[in-house]
Amino acid sequence: MEPGCCESSFLRRVLGFVAGAWLAAGVGLAADPVTLPERGLCAHRGASGTHPENTLPALTEAVRLGVPMVEFDLALTRDGELVLMHDATVNRTTNGKGRVLDLDLAAIRQLDAGAWKHPRFAGTRVPTFAEALAVLPRHLWLNIDLKADSRWGAQTAEVGRRVAELLARDGRLAQAFLAARADTAAAARQAVPGIKICSMDRQADTAAYVADAVRRRVDFIQLRDCASDPRFPTWVGELKAAGIRINYFFARDAADATRLFAAGVNFALIDDPASAVR
Repeated sequence: MEPGCCESSFLRRVLGFVAGAWLAAGVGLAADPVTLPERGLCAHRGASGTHPENTLPALTEAVRLGVPMVEFDLALTRDGELVLMHDATVNRTTNGKGRVLDLDLAAIRQLDAGAWKHPRFAGTRVPTFAEALAVLPRHLWLNIDLKADSRWGAQTAEVGRRVAELLARDGRLAQAFLAARADTAAAARQAVPGIKICSMDRQADTAAYVADAVRRRVDFIQLRDCASDPRFPTWVGELKAAGIRINYFFARDAADATRLFAAGVNFALIDDPASAVR
């Protein structure tokens, strides 16, 4: 054996491990090195069962738990900033009052978005979209629900376009998709043709909803309240044949999620991923 061969072999293994770790983290060695999961739990509004929804603590807790998908909501402020908020108003999840669209970012940033959940979260702020992206790694799906229709008073085209462009600029197109109505999705795809879309145009007739998603060639669909329908296996088959991943709202616990996975669902939205992971 030549002198130093063991050291060389060991060094090659170490360098290979480091390169693999860089690839897994999405660090510069390849344009899109991460293989994203095909099935698992989706933390609804982050880990919203145990943490204040749509906040950085909720998002980072979901990441800590190792879920393969995190869902959060985006709304537009009066001065055109994107913040995480599910409701049209800040009333339920902060100590403030008023419509998101009537408040500017500076005013929203003064609000406490955590104390309503538990005193230990007092002082938690409403995060911006950029702040959310900064704490979310690149190896999991980002399920971004756009609050951009008449219920929120938001301009659908503006929200779709801006979110798509920000995701493209941050190199997130491989892992992120927009849960949006058809008009918002169309604006996003016009701005960034490669943006992934989850159909949210739910109809009273689920069969028509599924057919519309297949026709539009979306990447995901969100189903709800239909898993017990005898036609559910047919809808799953049609969606799978079209290459559409299925999200389902929602699973109450691990047993619910297990049944949904067995039925062909890819991702089950859940408020308390910690209990399901356990």
